[in-house]
Amino acid sequence: MNEINLILVGFMGTGKSTIGRLAADRLGYAYRDSDQEVERATGMTIPEIFAEKGEDFFRDKETAVLHKLLRNNRQVISTGGGSVLREENRRLMLEHGVVAELIASKETIIRRVSKDRNRPLLAGDVRERVAALLTQRAGAYAFAHHHLETDGYAPEDVVELLLSRLPIGQSSGGETDRP
Repeated sequence: MNEINLILVGFMGTGKSTIGRLAADRLGYAYRDSDQEVERATGMTIPEIFAEKGEDFFRDKETAVLHKLLRNNRQVISTGGGSVLREENRRLMLEHGVVAELIASKETIIRRVSKDRNRPLLAGDVRERVAALLTQRAGAYAFAHHHLETDGYAPEDVVELLLSRLPIGQSSGGETDRP
């Protein structure tokens, strides 16, 4: 992978942060979480941003953070689940790295995020909100070079499969990989 970034995309709760940290350690790369970088840049938590400034403001900051992060190389970047909603973000990711989608079932996602109060898009009935967002985002992650399922697999196994595919970028999509 030498001088390239590994960018993880996927719905919330699919394991991007966990897999990202482990992959960065294995590669000797810096680890970056775009949501944490948005919080750092704004001095606000994501729930505060959504409550006080709205989702459009958050998405603008998310795009600005991606521009800044992707000036550098040798990073593993975990993106927010909705970062792929903007064409500009998808283009940036493809231009500056290898993109891998992490996938989990609706039930796994609900189990992983149901107690997390740091997710403003899940306000209300978590099960209902996850189902609605999954429907809205169907196909949004298809641009990724690789697609890896995380359901039922140890994070280390997912990382091992992901790293075995490097250098990624020689294919433009395809089959979903399973550890």
